[in-house]
Amino acid sequence: MKYVYIALIIVVTAIVVLFKVQNFDTATVSLFNMSLTLPMWLLAIGIYVLGMFTGGALVGLLKGWYAGATRRD
Repeated sequence: MKYVYIALIIVVTAIVVLFKVQNFDTATVSLFNMSLTLPMWLLAIGIYVLGMFTGGALVGLLKGWYAGATRRD
């Protein structure tokens, strides 16, 4: 099983490196009067990380609401 995990780590790392190499173009993101120009690979990774944090916070919030709604007084 150890070799399966090592193979998965190598495959995922290769995909991330390939994604980075193929996406060196820049993209500009604008909001109101602000704009930010970043390489696409950095923008995609940043959006992914932001999604992990906000998704985790949403799951925690929903669990708290559910626990409060099902609690018996």
